Amino acid sequence: MAEIPKEGFIKTTAPKRAAVDSAQKAALIRKGNQLFNKGDIGMAKKIFLSLGYTDGIIRSGNFYYKKADYWEAYRLYSLAPAPDRIESLARRMAEIVRGWINE
Repeated sequence: MAEIPKEGFIKTTAPKRAAVDSAQKAALIRKGNQLFNKGDIGMAKKIFLSLGYTDGIIRSGNFYYKKADYWEAYRLYSLAPAPDRIESLARRMAEIVRGWINE
């Protein structure tokens, strides 16, 4: 039987951050916010993740949470990091599992 890799099966490491100066970072964050507000969450999320912009990553996680994509929300909250959001999400997931068990 093949052994389980020591890092597991799900890659959860943070992406490498882009090396940009503060003016470029501010401009990219503005662009990411514009894209997010226009509904292009995917592209905004890429910008936020590449810059390590915590607020944008959390807002992206909130978007996926509202869409009931809890795994993506969890991943983004972990990368932010946002321990309070992770705890809240874990409680929500536990409620769902309890509901399944009680059915």
